[in-house]
Parts: sequence; structure tokens; C-alpha cells
Amino acid sequence: MIIPVRLGEASYDIEISRGAIDLAAEKIVKKDRKILVVTDSGVPKEYAERLFSSLGEGAILHTIPSGEENKTFNTLQGVLRRMLDEGFVRSDCIVALGGGVVGDLAGFAAATYMRGIDFYNIPTTLLAQVDSSVGGKTAVDLDGYKNMIGAFWQPRAVFIDPDLLSTLPSRQISNGLCEALKMGATSDPELFEIFEKNDVLSHPELIEEIIIRAVTAKRDVVEIDEREGGLRKVLNFGHTLGHAIESSLGLSLLHGECIALGIPPMCEGTVKERLQTALKNIGLETDAEKYISDKNALLEALAHDKKGASGGKISAVILKDIGNFEFVKLTPEELIERLG
Repeated sequence: MIIPVRLGEASYDIEISRGAIDLAAEKIVKKDRKILVVTDSGVPKEYAERLFSSLGEGAILHTIPSGEENKTFNTLQGVLRRMLDEGFVRSDCIVALGGGVVGDLAGFAAATYMRGIDFYNIPTTLLAQVDSSVGGKTAVDLDGYKNMIGAFWQPRAVFIDPDLLSTLPSRQISNGLCEALKMGATSDPELFEIFEKNDVLSHPELIEEIIIRAVTAKRDVVEIDEREGGLRKVLNFGHTLGHAIESSLGLSLLHGECIALGIPPMCEGTVKERLQTALKNIGLETDAEKYISDKNALLEALAHDKKGASGGKISAVILKDIGNFEFVKLTPEELIERLG
């Protein structure tokens, strides 16, 4: 299936199909073009080998250490220096083969090298397939705070291959499903019902439908608001507190696990119980108080929130009902109070 993202000159296609990794070369390879494939040490080597067999002599592999703690300026500098050493020019390109860290960092390198070169994304985790590979946000972390330095840089194409998820442990599947659930709760009631009515982890045959629906829902938002001037802020549902929890815990939990903790406090009425049920159906904890011992650390993280507004208030998303949300501005203290 091909899902087009219509953004004028920055338009591109998202291809979702089993074996998509083997089809990527058709769009990437050009005569005399150098291709830097950025991956990390946690990505199975056979994936890089499959990709390289199709890309030909122009492909160069650059492997970074795995983990969010490596999404830094130092790692970014290593990617940029590798391109400089290899003589990359504006007609060359970068391909991300990995999860969200690889995609965000490689995309930012593409956005900044020679003021921008082509970027292609082949996400290998469910989290990256349903969320971070779509929409053109690229970034690195700064001093432990997520995505503080970045740019909007749309890929030339995204290739989503559900078969690449076969090597992921169940914890990583739950991690990615949280972002898809978020899209369902805010933008696609039928997608949300899949999570509410099913033990998704016991029904892997549902994963491909979930990917397609989540990607389509996010695509629809991005087409309306590419640079987060309005509607795209809905994608931050659960992330305002979730990112603060993630920063304050020092990466002891995965991204989706932190977002799961940040979602229930941003729900009102009976929808909160529905979200808690759906999150538990994908194996995620919803009680933030089990993990938070220092609310001052949360306050400090919220103070660095890149979505902060004037007057010391932060833009956040409140879910009133499935598909019914409201944008509000709250102080860090008001956000902490919502944790209970």
C-alpha cells in the first residue's frame, strides 16, 4: 500500500508492504550517487546486508551506538564528518535504517549537511513505523532533554516493512503500540476500538492494520499543519507529561511506556477509564505515581518543554472523548497536579 503525503514540493510517498526494504533501492539509487546508510548497533545485521545488496557500490554504512542516550551532538557530528570525509555533495543522500533515534538523528544530519540533502527512512521498530518516520520532525537531545535541537525536514520516501518487526521483543511492540493508540484516541475512533476490544499482543495479525490506520491518521494531520502551528499539536497528546517523565527518570523506561503514564492525567470524564483499559490491553502501566519519586525533577523538565508558551504556560492536549480534544495552556504546577 502507498500512502501519499501531499505537501507541495515536499510531497512524498509512504510505502507499507512486506518486503518494502527490498524495494527501496528503486527510489534511492541514482547514477554516481553516494548513499550513507545510518543504522545502530541494535539493528539486526541482516537488515543492513539486505539493503546493501540492492543499493550497489554507492552505499556506505555508518553504525552508531544504540539507545536514546546516543541521540546527541557528538553522534550527529560523527555522521556529518563521515559524509565530509567521503566527499558527499548535495546530490548524495542519507538513508536511516533503524528506530526513532536513527531516524531523528539521520534526518537532522540530512537537513543540515550542505543546507539539506535527500533523506530516506526505513524504520525497523513499530514506534518508528507508526510515528516518528512520518511528518518530517528531526532532532537531537540536549543535556538529557528530548528533541531540544532539530528541524523540519521531510523525507523523499518512507518504506515501512512489517516483516522487520519479527525480531522485536514484546516490550518494544508495546512501546510502539502506545503511539498508535494515541492516534486512535485523538483522530480515529475505529483504530481506538481495536485497542479497547482486543488483546493486541496476542493477535499479531492486527499489527499491519494498526500501522496503516495510524500512519494514515498522522498523515492527515501533517498535511493540514506541517509545522505544528495548530492542529499538529494534537500529536503531543500524552507527551507533555510523558516527555517530562522520560527526562526525569533518566531513560529507565521506554518512550511509549512514559507516554502511557502521561496519557491518563490528560483525560477527562469516562474516557480516562477507556484509555487505561486500552493501555493495559497492550501491556502498559498507567499509574505514574509508581515511578515518580521526585516531582521537582518533573517541574524542571517541564520548564524546558520546547512547546512552552509565554507567561510560563505550556501548550497541552486534553482528551474529552474519543476523537474529541481541546488545546489548553497550563503551568508546570497545574500539569503536576493532574498526576494526582
